[in-house]
Amino acid sequence: MESRNPVIRRYADFQKPGSVLGNNQGTVITSTPVESSTKTFPGTTPAKPGERVVTMDDVVMKSFAMLALLLAGAFVGWNAPGLAIIAAIAGLVLGLVNTFKKNVSPVLVLAYALIQGVFVGGISYIYQNAFAADGTNIVGNTIMCTIVAFGTMLFLFKTGIIKVDAKFTRMMMVAMVSYLVIAVISFIASFMGVGGGWGFYGVGGLGILLALFGVGLASFSLMLDFQSIRQAISLNLPEKESWRLAFGLTVTLVWLYLEMLRLFAILAGRRD
Repeated sequence: MESRNPVIRRYADFQKPGSVLGNNQGTVITSTPVESSTKTFPGTTPAKPGERVVTMDDVVMKSFAMLALLLAGAFVGWNAPGLAIIAAIAGLVLGLVNTFKKNVSPVLVLAYALIQGVFVGGISYIYQNAFAADGTNIVGNTIMCTIVAFGTMLFLFKTGIIKVDAKFTRMMMVAMVSYLVIAVISFIASFMGVGGGWGFYGVGGLGILLALFGVGLASFSLMLDFQSIRQAISLNLPEKESWRLAFGLTVTLVWLYLEMLRLFAILAGRRD
């Protein structure tokens, strides 16, 4: 498990030399891609001669489309927070379908963005009203910090300050497995009253440290998404794969936002 984002499992090999993010400008493939592409991207089929390959513009446009639907769904969820639980379940189902579906479906990918937006909007409304009695705009703070985190990770990736190599991937794997185990145990503990219903996240300084760790983990997971995009472009995969890449990036951004939201909710609750 290289990433909590399940899409990244389809792009496990990040070691192809010489690839550059955004190095493909929409050319039409005229020869068969390297054979290693099917190993680097299991479950995908290389572009055929004459078929348009994925470009950075494709991924960006698909990502914007998903974010637009996410925001639209969030507006609905904010005004109807009771839909959050239903949207969470539906979003999980759609997320799994999109992850394991061999041929990417733009309709299902867009549906995921819309439904997940309803959940994000609903849970944001609940957190804002339940944990920010002093009037602190934790949702606004969360949005700004998510944008800053995204920009920072993209800068670190583009400049090569942090390299997504085999060592980085192994470290992320260990960290994510550890965090998943802690999160599951914390969830169980919350039903026993630990941390006032927060689980380990409500236990003093430990809770804040865990929340910060979650934010950091989600932030660095963006680099795995960036590397997936880089590899897809360098390997001349079909243009339709841009939907899968945009889906993976959206999944990580939603995760990052939720981790940020929990952190700000914990901090606001401590001030009450």
